[in-house]
Amino acid sequence: MRRQRSTIRDVARRAGVSATTVSHTFSGNGVVNPATQARVRAAASELGYHPDVVASGLRRSRLGVIGLVLRPAVGPEPQELADVDYFPRFAGAAALTSLGHGYALMLVADPTVPGAPVTAYACDGIVVTDPVADDPLVAALRRSRTPYTLVGADPGDPMDPHVVGIATGVITERVLDHLALAGTTRPALIVGLDAIEWNIATEQRYRERMHDAGMPEIVLRVPERAGPVEVGRVADELMALPERPDGVYCLTSDHARGVVDRLGELGMRVPEDVVVVCGSDAECLRALAPTITAVDLQPEALGRQAAAALLRQLEPGLTIEVPDPDHGAIVVRESSRRGELLGSAAPGEKPLPA
Repeated sequence: MRRQRSTIRDVARRAGVSATTVSHTFSGNGVVNPATQARVRAAASELGYHPDVVASGLRRSRLGVIGLVLRPAVGPEPQELADVDYFPRFAGAAALTSLGHGYALMLVADPTVPGAPVTAYACDGIVVTDPVADDPLVAALRRSRTPYTLVGADPGDPMDPHVVGIATGVITERVLDHLALAGTTRPALIVGLDAIEWNIATEQRYRERMHDAGMPEIVLRVPERAGPVEVGRVADELMALPERPDGVYCLTSDHARGVVDRLGELGMRVPEDVVVVCGSDAECLRALAPTITAVDLQPEALGRQAAAALLRQLEPGLTIEVPDPDHGAIVVRESSRRGELLGSAAPGEKPLPA
């Protein structure tokens, strides 16, 4: 039989004080001398009592919880995050920043997805990563007047004031500069299908750069969660072009890994025949042979910035100083280390020791 939970009155009787004194001890309201507080807390511990944080939050219209919605990269299986460095690093930094200012951070599902739990609506505010164009979640948060911060702009509303910038254009420029330094003259781009800033703005800046340089625009789109066979077909398509590319910029780690694997099967050498760069670092890129050059998206810095931006909305006047990301920092590995790059790096790059 389930044991009945102790109440505030049980604690008051055990400590020999009023229920109001118990309430003030745990809420911080009123004035309770330290000795009485200690007696109340000891009684509560003996009885297994703890305050009802939900009821307390409802009275204050605040629970002290920030929600984090990772989208659209998180599919139906949470383990999809296991090999992606960005999300756990981002969430960890955001959680520590929130905790340092009296808030917990909780990973929640997108409540606008049919059948998803609506836990997010109970949070004091929401951080949303990679919003999709005309994002239904952003619209719902606006209607409910829930404070929110976006990491990356909603492509359908680039003027939203509550955005932590991800500098997609700057990153694309740095990657193309790196490919040029590695000697490529026909770089191709592989992007995902999700309607997010990362895909859209990367392709836009790539096309602008190729057009200005009089170079061919080679763009292929592959679902973010495409398997090795599908990515392999894309590599086949690139290598079958009359003038095949000598460099490939893949935005996701799955795409980069699949391309490098398929190039090896085709007898192509990386980086001697084809230079490969990935737009987001991941553990798998460090374990391949050859290891794959990748962009460090600075998830810790972005996580701290996102949490700080939302906390400033929740606590007007709150002063939080967080560092700016080094957008576009490139971790140089074997997949782009042609002769002149061996042991060297362009500005913003992190060379791999020779």
